[in-house]
Amino acid sequence: MSKGFANNRLTFLSLGVVACFMAVGVRLVFLHVIDRDELLRFVDKARRQIVVEHARRGAILDARGNLLATSRSEMTVAVDAWSLDEYLQIEKNPAKRVRRAAEEQAKRVQLAALLGLSTAEVEQAFVPTMRPIKPELDKRDGKVDGLTKDRWVKLREGVTDPVFDKIAALNIRGLTAERVYRRVYPGDGLAAHLIGFVNKEGSPQSGAESRFDLYLKGQDGWIESEKDGARRELAQFRSREVPVQDGNDVVLTIDSVVQHIIEDELKAIADKYQPNFATIIASDPMTGEILGMANYPSFNLNEYSKAPLTALNNRAVTDTIEPGSTFKIVAAGAALNEGLVMPGSMFDCGNPMIDYKGKTLKLPKEDEPFGMLSVADIVAHSSNRGAAQLAMKLGEDRFYDYARKYGFGQLTGFALGGEVRGSLAAPAKWDGLTITRMPMGHAVSATPLQIHMAMSAVANGGVLLRPQIIKAIKDANGNVIRSFAPERRDAALKPSTAALLAQLLTGVVREGTAKGFDIAGFEVAGKTGTTQKIIDGKYSTTRHVSSFVGFFPASRPEVVLSVIVDDAHVPGGIAYGRVVAAPAFKHIAEQLIQYRDIKPVPPVTHSLLAMTGGAQ
Repeated sequence: MSKGFANNRLTFLSLGVVACFMAVGVRLVFLHVIDRDELLRFVDKARRQIVVEHARRGAILDARGNLLATSRSEMTVAVDAWSLDEYLQIEKNPAKRVRRAAEEQAKRVQLAALLGLSTAEVEQAFVPTMRPIKPELDKRDGKVDGLTKDRWVKLREGVTDPVFDKIAALNIRGLTAERVYRRVYPGDGLAAHLIGFVNKEGSPQSGAESRFDLYLKGQDGWIESEKDGARRELAQFRSREVPVQDGNDVVLTIDSVVQHIIEDELKAIADKYQPNFATIIASDPMTGEILGMANYPSFNLNEYSKAPLTALNNRAVTDTIEPGSTFKIVAAGAALNEGLVMPGSMFDCGNPMIDYKGKTLKLPKEDEPFGMLSVADIVAHSSNRGAAQLAMKLGEDRFYDYARKYGFGQLTGFALGGEVRGSLAAPAKWDGLTITRMPMGHAVSATPLQIHMAMSAVANGGVLLRPQIIKAIKDANGNVIRSFAPERRDAALKPSTAALLAQLLTGVVREGTAKGFDIAGFEVAGKTGTTQKIIDGKYSTTRHVSSFVGFFPASRPEVVLSVIVDDAHVPGGIAYGRVVAAPAFKHIAEQLIQYRDIKPVPPVTHSLLAMTGGAQ
C-alpha cells in the first residue's frame, strides 16, 4: 500500500470525524439556541401538571333542615395503558418483566371483581392505543402523524369511596381516578319543580338548582406541580396551590311534610279526575313564605331524562287560566274598601239587564236563579250579576286599579323564575261587556300563584306580598351568611276591609257554594271557582277549571291554601270547584291543622248586617 493512499485514508477519516462533530454542534445549536424556547415549552408541558380538585356543590334544604338535594362523593376510574407499558419496558431483564406483568394481571382480576366488570373488559382497557389528533397539534410524541397516545380510557364512573379504597390498596399500575360529586335527590320527585336538577354534564337546569347556582356551585381548587416518568406527582415541586371552596347551602321556605301532604292529594286528584294539570299551593299569609307548591304532572328528579317535557314545567307560574269566581274578591273587596257598599247592601241579581252609563248591558248568566242579594250573599253564593254590579259601582278605572293592587297582570317576583304575568287589559282596550264579565273572572288570565297571592292579601290584612321561596344561605359550617325577609309589593285593602271580607268568605263554606266543607272551630274562609275553558274560541259548557282558594282560621290566618284543577273529568257531571277542589282543600287543611298544631278559634257571630248596618 502506498504512502499517498494511507495519507488519503487518514484525511478522509479526519474529515468524517470533523463532520460528525460539526453535525453534533449544529444539532446542539438548534437544541439550545434556535429551538430552545419551543423545546423548553414541550418539556415543561410534559413535566408540569395541573390537578383540579372539584368543589362540592352545596345542599338544598327545607325550612326544617331536611335534605332536598345533596352531592354524593364518587370516583371515576380510568386507565392510562401507556403508563403500564412504559413501566414494564423499563425492566430490561425479560424474566423480571414477565413476572411484573403477571403480578399486574393478577391485580386486574381483582379490579374487575370490584368494579363489577368482566376480566376481558378490564384487559381491553389496558391495551395501549392511539387516538386521532389534529396534525397541527401533534407535537406530543415527536411524530407528526395525526395520532397521539390515549392516556385516559374511562373504566367505570360512580365508584363509591369504600370500593375505591379497596381498589387503591391494590396499587395497580396505569390506573387513574378522579373524584366527582354526583347530584342526588333523597325525595325522588318531592318538590321537583321547586328544586330543579343538575344534568350529567353538571349544568343546573331549573328551579333552585339553576336560580341559586351562584351560591351552590362553590369554587374548584387546583394544584400546579411536576410529575415523574411514571406520571406521579412530585409534591416537592408544587409551585401553586389554590384551596377548594365548597358551595353554600340554600334553605328553602318549604316544609317537606307539607309538601308530602299536598303531593299525595295531587296524586289522588290525578287518579280520580285525570286532569290536564293541577296545582296546589300552601303559604304563610303573614310572610309570603311558600310552605309547599306542587303540580301534576311531575317527575322524578333522579330520573329527569325519562320525564316528558310537559312534566318539567312549574305550572303554578308558567300556565295561566281565567280565575273565574276566585276573582270576585277584587270587586267585593274594592267596593267595601271604597265605602260604596256594606255587607248588607242589596242588589237585584235576578234581572238579566242593567242600565250603565246610558247604555243597557246584558248581565252574565247565573248557575242558579237569584233575586235580591246582599253583598254577603253575593260573595257566599258567587253571584256573577252581583259581582258585575259591584264593579259598576267602582267604574272601569277604579276596578282596574284594584285588580292591579291585588297583583293581577303583574309578575309576582317569584324567585325561581319562569313565571308569566298573565293578562289584564287596561280599560281603554275593553269592549262594552268587559265591565260585566271581568268581575266574574272572565276576560282576565292569571297564574295559580297570582290567584293564590291575591287571596293571601285578604288573609294578612290587605298587603300584597312577594311570594317567598328562599329562606337563607348557609356556609359549609352551617352559619347563616344571608337571610331573606318578607317583601311588601302593594296595599290592596285597608286592614279593616280585609278582616271584613275574610268574614264574608267564611259564608262560602258555611252556607254558600262550598257548604259542608267548613272545619268546626277553624273558620275556613275561601272562594270556589268554576271557569269555563275556551275551546276553539268559545266558552265550553263541558270543560272547566275547578278551584278553591282560601285560608284558615279567618280571624287569625295561619295558612293560605289553593287547589286548582284544569279540565277534570267528572263522569256524568260538571267539574265544579265545590265538587273537585273543595274536598281536596278540606282534606289538606285537616292534616295541616294537626301537623302545624293550629289552635281553634272561639265561635263568632256572623250577623254582618247587625255589625255593619242596614242596606244602602
